[in-house]
Amino acid sequence: MTLKENIEVKKVLQFLEEIEIDVIEKPLDSTFLPGLELGPNCIYIDYDKLLYPGDILHEAGHLAVTTASNRNLIGTAEIPADWPTQGEEIAAILWSFAALHYLQLPIEFVFHPNGYRNQSDWFISNFNSGTYIGLPFLEWMGLCVGNEKAEKENKSPFPAMQKWLRD
Repeated sequence: MTLKENIEVKKVLQFLEEIEIDVIEKPLDSTFLPGLELGPNCIYIDYDKLLYPGDILHEAGHLAVTTASNRNLIGTAEIPADWPTQGEEIAAILWSFAALHYLQLPIEFVFHPNGYRNQSDWFISNFNSGTYIGLPFLEWMGLCVGNEKAEKENKSPFPAMQKWLRD
């Protein structure tokens, strides 16, 4: 079975199609994350070089938390030099956790031991205990609501998402 046929990867690819993030298969040279690169509102994947399929969700998180106007600039010279900001990085991490929850995939699928500068265990511990670093930023983006706001507005709290892409 190829990586592309893996049940977890299929779930991720179907989800990304549903939320309108394009996935384009193509050969890639050396990239920050093996086998992955971001482009204008898309993720390029080289399945022959992809080491950690959960990284697809993290990269999708970068697209999702970027403003709609900047999403089309990703991978071009026009994207702001500071993209992604540290706040957007945290938001992408939290977004990928919400996506894992939605897809009912194990947390280690994204937060594998070789990712997140060896801090995967720290993220797993925090998320499993309900400590969601960066949640106010994700709320501010209009993507989700925390417990307090969810109760007031009769909505499902994070890790449920109100929408998947930032305006």
